[in-house]
Amino acid sequence: MKLGLIGKAIMNSSSPDLHVRLGELIGIPTTYDLFDANEQPIESLESQVRKVMAAGYRGVNVTYPWKEDAMHLANRASEGARMVGAANTLVFEESGIFAENTDFTGFVSGFHATLGEREPGRVLLLGTGGVGKAVAFGLGRLGALEVVLMDLDPAKSRQLAAELKAQGFAASTITPAQLAETVPACDGLVNCTPIGHEKSPGCPLPKELVAAHHWIFDAVYVPAVTELVAAARAVGADVMSGVGLFVFQGVDAFKRFCEDESKRAAAEEQAATLYAHYRRELLQEP
Repeated sequence: MKLGLIGKAIMNSSSPDLHVRLGELIGIPTTYDLFDANEQPIESLESQVRKVMAAGYRGVNVTYPWKEDAMHLANRASEGARMVGAANTLVFEESGIFAENTDFTGFVSGFHATLGEREPGRVLLLGTGGVGKAVAFGLGRLGALEVVLMDLDPAKSRQLAAELKAQGFAASTITPAQLAETVPACDGLVNCTPIGHEKSPGCPLPKELVAAHHWIFDAVYVPAVTELVAAARAVGADVMSGVGLFVFQGVDAFKRFCEDESKRAAAEEQAATLYAHYRRELLQEP
């Protein structure tokens, strides 16, 4: 099965390892190629998609800056992709192109795998870009009492709040000046900004605001133990690291790429095995 990833600055992605490894586990020989616009000319997402379709690829993942463009190429889309208005997975079928957003489904799966049946409660979400949007709708689907949004571009957070409300989810926005008063009243703290990544080190909010009653999710997984994750561990807060999203969004994408129902089921069964592997490898956990 020929797969790939289209985006910018993706040469250090762990996605090839995940998909090839999952293919080995369930008996589907898989290749996974990277199409990085920083490394090779990509005129448009559409032109690159047409090339890989002609080359016999089963599907591709799509990341920055083309997740919204991916929706326009599809003639069918999942509920999650339509809700978020963006897709990170395109499956090439006889009837056309199917779009899925596995950031949305993977966050929901990762939340349950990490935090069990815990209720999300009131959640502060920092960063309303592509992943932030998917996670925000995932929180709505999980039953969050309210999603409180903060972005350095207030227009973006207001727009996402309006989209969440249109789907029946409670949402509001704050400014950075309101962080200190907002965090203590929240149950969950979610980082969907790049802050904490090895290329953008730091913590997206003051560490002293993180308390034991919080649950934490950090979408950054390089490094897996970000400053926010370390601060949460230090006070005994429950943590869902970016490793959870990485694994479960990847498994959900692979399931979509599979044409055989039994292989989809087999991939689902291997999710826990993969998660344990990457927890050991990336989080250095037993």
